[in-house]
Amino acid sequence: MSTRVVVAYDFTKPADVALQHAVELACQDPEQVLHFVIVVDSHQSYQTADKIREDFLERLKRTFAVRETHGDVDFYVHARIGSPADEILALAREIGADLIVLGCHDRSALGRILIGSVSSAVLHGARCPVLIARPKGYPEVALQKVVEVAHVTLRPMPHRYSYSSKIAQVRSNDWPIG
Repeated sequence: MSTRVVVAYDFTKPADVALQHAVELACQDPEQVLHFVIVVDSHQSYQTADKIREDFLERLKRTFAVRETHGDVDFYVHARIGSPADEILALAREIGADLIVLGCHDRSALGRILIGSVSSAVLHGARCPVLIARPKGYPEVALQKVVEVAHVTLRPMPHRYSYSSKIAQVRSNDWPIG
């Protein structure tokens, strides 16, 4: 069964980050069907919405062209007229979304109160997981390799369990008896 992912896009840098995350997810797992939604202001015409959809489709083609996929990636482009948060949530409801991906503008607390926040409204109104995509801000860290060492202790080793579809927990035969 495919995973339906709604990806909000508005031609901003945060939306580009969300686009990259969603495309990367879909390229790794072609069972994900992407539903890109572009919302234009209610004062715009349907012709403007259609032109924006075409421009975005060209951007998507360029984005997918530089990626290696593990199969065909299915996607849809929805151009909507109205309030961004309302239209994103409406599309998620209409397709039975499994995930919503969107970018987040860095605004101060006062900016969010005065202007409002689409990502906040979607996060609170969604009935599925929401991924707020942000560019990585952490520096690269070289982690040390973990090496297994012979365990010598006075305490017994912890019990080890495994999962089976028929029995929730199965005790391993090599657990210590004390």
